[in-house]
This record gives sequence, C-alpha cells and structure tokens, in this order.
Amino acid sequence: MAELAVDLTYGTALMEAARDLGKEQQILDEAQAVVQILKDEPDLHKFINYPAVSAEEKKDVLKNIFEGRICEELLNFIYILVDKRRTMNFERIIKVYKGLIEHEEGFSYGTVYTVKPLSDERLAELEEQTSKLLQMNVKLVNEIDPKLLAGFKILVEGKIIDASYRKKFDELASQMNLS
Repeated sequence: MAELAVDLTYGTALMEAARDLGKEQQILDEAQAVVQILKDEPDLHKFINYPAVSAEEKKDVLKNIFEGRICEELLNFIYILVDKRRTMNFERIIKVYKGLIEHEEGFSYGTVYTVKPLSDERLAELEEQTSKLLQMNVKLVNEIDPKLLAGFKILVEGKIIDASYRKKFDELASQMNLS
C-alpha cells in the first residue's frame, strides 16, 4: 500500500511540473523510452537500484547516458528518485503519470484479457464498443490469459465485462445444477 502512495505522490508531482512547463507529452514519451531502456539493459537497472553505489556515481552514469537525449526536467526528476532511493518505483511512477494524463484528456485506462494477442484493429473495435457501453473514453491494453478458453474479459475502473467462454460454461453448469 505504501508503494502505491509513493507512485501516486511522485507521479502527481511529475504531472504538475510537466503541466507547468507544457511538456506533458514530451516527458511521457521520453520517460517511456527510459523505462524501455531499463528493461532492455538489466545491468543498468540493477546498477541504479544497487544500494552500495553512491547517488553521485549513479547520477554521473545517468548523466552520461541521458543528457541531451531527454529533457533536463526528466533527468532532474530521475536524479531526485536516485537521491530519495526511489528508482525501483520509476516504471510504476510513469504508469501513474500516464494515467493522470489520460484522465485529464478524458480517458479511462483498462485491460482486455484474451487467449491470443489482439490485432490493432480488433483492439480499436473493443475500445470503441467499451467506450459506448460504459459511456466514457476507454483505452485498452491487451494481456494474455491462458485460463480463458476463448472470448475476452475487459476490466476498466473496477468494472468487468466478461465475454469469455469460461464464464458461459460456468453459467451453464450452474443452471444444470439448479434443475
């Protein structure tokens, strides 16, 4: 629970700073690129999170890698995370930041669970249908759930749309037991 508070606190602070600068989208794009680099370079990820390495050493390495490639404000934000020993939270903070941007733009963020990955066209169709059904602008990400037999399950802001065959089978089994 404390981790969620940390993510929300830093994500909100980043959002407010980015809004003041008019750089919300630029910072989001660059932050997501940094997240991807940290995923692609596990040694760098371990290095910036290793407690025995001083904050100054970490900031020197980050400066050499990112200075001139990301905006100064994002680099300074990462330095703050280094100083506060919160670099492990970076990816989750950026997720919160992205959610805040989407919320301001009137979007709700959700997940569609399927057995196989959806095409971009099918994902867009489900976003449109879900938006109409829930009467809100919905952006979906696709996650794989091998427990589903077929169909899909959508989760948006605590609401579940279950169009999976597993649910249909469960309902049928329940009806058969009642007879």
